[in-house]
Amino acid sequence: MQDPNGTQASQTPKRARRKVRISPVGSSPGTLIADPNALPPVLTLTLISPDSVETIDNAQLADARKARGRWPVVWLDCAGLADVELIQQIGRLFDLHSLALEDTVNTGTRPKTDFFADHVFVVLAMIDDAATHRYEQISLFFGRDFVVSFQERTGDPFGPVRKRIASSVPNRLRERKADYLAYALIDAVVDSYFPLVEQLSEKTDSIEDELLARLDRHQARRLHLMRRGAGLLKRPLVPIRETVAALLRSDTTVIASDTRIFLNDTLDHTTTLIELVESQRDMLTGLIDMHLALSQAKTSDIISFLTIVSAIFIPLTFLAGIWGMNFDTSVSTWNMPELEWAYGYPAALLLMFVVALFLLGYFKWRRWL
Repeated sequence: MQDPNGTQASQTPKRARRKVRISPVGSSPGTLIADPNALPPVLTLTLISPDSVETIDNAQLADARKARGRWPVVWLDCAGLADVELIQQIGRLFDLHSLALEDTVNTGTRPKTDFFADHVFVVLAMIDDAATHRYEQISLFFGRDFVVSFQERTGDPFGPVRKRIASSVPNRLRERKADYLAYALIDAVVDSYFPLVEQLSEKTDSIEDELLARLDRHQARRLHLMRRGAGLLKRPLVPIRETVAALLRSDTTVIASDTRIFLNDTLDHTTTLIELVESQRDMLTGLIDMHLALSQAKTSDIISFLTIVSAIFIPLTFLAGIWGMNFDTSVSTWNMPELEWAYGYPAALLLMFVVALFLLGYFKWRRWL
């Protein structure tokens, strides 16, 4: 969403049509089947302790296996879901539930939260390309000492989180357990929606000013595309709010009580985003109605003007028609004697001009002009 939001048609948000992949009928629960279009996985391992941080790009599963138990918090990020065998090995290493792994591979799963004995599974819709409103599924597993994230492709809004982890300044991400890291990642996903909502708000204000200044037939299409963009923004936000609310309501011991305070702030953010998007959508609906009303008023003005012009020319046409008839003054003096008068033509034009002025004055008096 001009993008969602209205600049050029090539940049406008398109309808999101994600095909939900499910296991074949009759297959065993927990069966993992990769999408044929899935990308090969790239592993990034982040090892966190209060005193030090180590990041391993293009990591191997053996690196994560060695780090378990030696570091207070292990964060393994897997970007790409084509290697089902690797995902199963990650699941065995961190003892992840097979049904949750199935939902991880089957992209298009509705954002949700599942609770297991020693870990929590969270599915979110993450903005992948802000210009085209393309989303990707991100799956988070976290326990007491680990966080495992799965993405469809590289690229995410976790840059600020990684910077805080790598910072030499003491911070909560280094000092707390994995549940706080999971909260930070969820909060980053939610906050990534704010720039799009602000952009939509700016575009809405801009096109409103355009409507009041000058009516354009292309504005209706832009307004409809912007409203569609608002709908695409709201679609993932509602289940994300339910997901965060489920984390707050749960009694799992994996999430510490002080982390729930921060999760409550994230819940407030999602509620704010939904309210802002709904407000923008309502405003766009109002602008569409206003555009229609202004278009109808403009059409009515044009019809009124043409009607007035026609009303003026009707008597003039009548007079011209009379003078244009065939008369013979030799038969009778009543057969248009003005035809032989030297000033008959200018007198006829003067009469038409007087009639036109009279009609204009009458229309002005009746406030039809």
